[in-house]
Amino acid sequence: MTPHPPHQPQGPGRPRRGGRRALGALAAVGLLVGALTAPAVAQAADGPELISNGDFSQGTTGWWWTENSPGSVVAGRLCVDVPAGTENAWDAIVGQNDIPLAAGEGYELSFTASATSPVTIRTNVQMATEPWTTEHSSADRIGSEAQTFTHVFTSNGDHEAAQLAFQIGGSEKAYTFCLDDVSLVGGAEPPAYEPDTGSPVRVNQVGYLTEGPKSGTFVTDKTSALTWTLKDASGATRATGTTTPKGVDPTSRQNVHTFDFGDFTKAGEGYTVTIDGETSEPFDIGDDLYASLRSDALAYFYHNRSGIEIDADLVGEKYARPAGHVGVAPNQGDTKVPCQPGVCDYTLDVSGGWYDAGDHGKYVVNGGISAAQVMSTYERTLTTENTGGEKLGDGRLRVPERGNGVPDILDEARWQMDFLMKMMVPQGEEFAGMAHHKIHDRAWTGLPLRPDQDPQPRELHPPSTAATLNVAASAAQCARLFEDHDARFAARCLTAAETAWAAAKKHPNKLADPDDGIGGGAYSDNDVRDEFYWAAAELFVTTGKDTYRQEILNSPLHGDTDAVFPRGGLSWGATAGLGALSLATVPNKLTDAQLKGVRAMVTEAADGYAADSRGTAYGVPYAPENNHYVWGSNSQVLNNMVVLATAHDLTGESAYRDAVLRGLDYLLGRNPLNQSYVTGYGERDSRNQHHRFWANQLDPDLPNPAPGSVAGGPNVEIQDPVAQDKLKGCAPAMCYIDDIESWATNEITINWNAPLAWIASYADDLGPGGPGDGDGQEPGDPDETPSCEVTYTSHRWNNGFTSNVTVKNTGTTTLGGWELAWAFADDQKITQVWNAQITQTGRNVVAKPVQWNGTIPTGGTVSFGFNGTASGQAANPTAISLNGKACTVK
Repeated sequence: MTPHPPHQPQGPGRPRRGGRRALGALAAVGLLVGALTAPAVAQAADGPELISNGDFSQGTTGWWWTENSPGSVVAGRLCVDVPAGTENAWDAIVGQNDIPLAAGEGYELSFTASATSPVTIRTNVQMATEPWTTEHSSADRIGSEAQTFTHVFTSNGDHEAAQLAFQIGGSEKAYTFCLDDVSLVGGAEPPAYEPDTGSPVRVNQVGYLTEGPKSGTFVTDKTSALTWTLKDASGATRATGTTTPKGVDPTSRQNVHTFDFGDFTKAGEGYTVTIDGETSEPFDIGDDLYASLRSDALAYFYHNRSGIEIDADLVGEKYARPAGHVGVAPNQGDTKVPCQPGVCDYTLDVSGGWYDAGDHGKYVVNGGISAAQVMSTYERTLTTENTGGEKLGDGRLRVPERGNGVPDILDEARWQMDFLMKMMVPQGEEFAGMAHHKIHDRAWTGLPLRPDQDPQPRELHPPSTAATLNVAASAAQCARLFEDHDARFAARCLTAAETAWAAAKKHPNKLADPDDGIGGGAYSDNDVRDEFYWAAAELFVTTGKDTYRQEILNSPLHGDTDAVFPRGGLSWGATAGLGALSLATVPNKLTDAQLKGVRAMVTEAADGYAADSRGTAYGVPYAPENNHYVWGSNSQVLNNMVVLATAHDLTGESAYRDAVLRGLDYLLGRNPLNQSYVTGYGERDSRNQHHRFWANQLDPDLPNPAPGSVAGGPNVEIQDPVAQDKLKGCAPAMCYIDDIESWATNEITINWNAPLAWIASYADDLGPGGPGDGDGQEPGDPDETPSCEVTYTSHRWNNGFTSNVTVKNTGTTTLGGWELAWAFADDQKITQVWNAQITQTGRNVVAKPVQWNGTIPTGGTVSFGFNGTASGQAANPTAISLNGKACTVK
């Protein structure tokens, strides 16, 4: 296996590091300090009070505040006036220094606070000097009524003079913050954190494909087989069987049974499984379960675009926002960004692209793999039979470029590819042709903070070989995919790819600094053999040049399955497998023997992942060494699933498909926490992921993450304070908490959503409703039983008409996407439309959904309408088809 560093922090201004930024800036802001008392003396852990003058009976003695927020004691409380327009929580602070803390000691912090305008503050207990290590951090919503807050935490280190800091900035309005009865005492016993895992019967909370595997896990102390019962939505028993005891699962330390109901193939909604008096969350059985997930997972990238307004017509009002980092105050913009001091003497326009994760940074090494997997989602439809490429086509996804004749998914990929190529060092410079590693704020970005409100200066960081090869690989893929749609852009991509390759060969060991982690993740990588392999593979597939073939064949990784496909999964730091997947699936000039060898690596890796899936109590195709679940473990699971799905595409072996679907089961609820890790999917979904704008947990005026956002998942390192407080000693697969402050377990990123989009697209193609469904009938065969009913009514006047259309799904499965088609009998022209997208070519009309009505459940309806002009009778159509199949027309 190729050695790679562990998955690095993915960019956010994490609370711990936010604390560093906050108080590192105090010298610039200036402090006004009351008469400080002598440092408290550490005592035995019997509950000594560590806060001096916490009731303010001695005025402001012992307390300080930032210069912009003067404080005074009013009616026995310390009140500070916070000015309007502060951007970050740390822009205004009140606090106390010289607090002794002992490692391993439990502490109870309590205080009473109010604010004349509702605000979320950050309460930190931390070092008072660099590196500002945080022992406790919480986000507290303060209202107009005085409320008492209590937090219990354990200090991880010894501190002679720690600091309590109430960070109270970040409000657009001026307000007054008042504080009273502040107390911090030792000797507290932190309450044991018991996650709410709901039912011990664990299932895929979205559902199971009709002809696919169907299994679950039951957590119980019992060791003998038990009876399971499958019931439909009415409560009627539909199937029964017995569980299989599995003993103690090492990833969760739970005693578990598994159960299988794969023989049941009746589609329906609201099924449950009951075992020993415990009932699962409800789920569906059907063939169109993943159409909306495909769309939502891809919409994630539009939501996180930089440099463009996010349009409410595409995503809804609550997710709409102004363009970020376009140079409109308070932004300093990405159109003319300088380097860090001493790195370069030029500026670059690096506008556009996707924000990486919870922060506002843009990183080439995880941006490259993200763009590549988005493009691969589309490329798979060009190289694999029975795929639904039309669902990714023009007018089908939530992008503003729809209607331009280019598949929407390529429009989305282009937004990122344009940015990646902008990150290249200009000709004539020392490292010409290389790519800068990253661009982000000079210091950690505040939380919460909308991108257009970010006031910090932006900086380019030094170029790196890894980043350069990411550009070479993704741009080579871009060149072949855009050739038929925009030859000029394709040529630009190919030029960038070959320029980057040459620069990387000239500078093969320019590695990112592992200590360059202020304001953004370092993304350091001390082994770039995998990036060279990936880039050579993509360039060879695109150009056919023997130079690149020899680079592949002579790579020390070639033929070594464990090196190309690590057991723990592909990632931004282990990219060789991306090249192997392209070589195995996209037509190229490898010899038959060479192609056979590459495909053997794919199937050998897939065999291992499938065996892992079969051998685990929760069916997950992920078995890292010593059950060491890493940062972003869910993305590792998904990337293993991509390899499995590709093996299924190549061989048709159902064992690979089944392992993919069991992986979806795990992600969508069949796991030790009974947690769907994808927002908007399942009864118990993650909805407080770490993100600057999708921050409803901190500010109720902001939204939760958009549907289709996958959380990072269990991480045994639990690096953030929230996870450390709550999850110490957690079993590997239970080291997760759905809290916006837990950046180590609950972050969202582009390079985690990219494989989710790939897998959702694959899973949606498995349903028999797609192309090549093997049902023996062509769409529209007259002997098909209609599964839709259309009510079409019109009101006519003079030369105009208004028509209303209602579509009812009379079939047995949910429609995850719909397309209604008909032909007018006379010269009607549609002029205005609502609740649908309509295109008209002559007399032929096609209607498609807008973002809020793309799914029609069994028995459900959608309605839309339009106005038009007509020179004739404006007769209603008598033949209407839904997704190519005839409907009953009323």
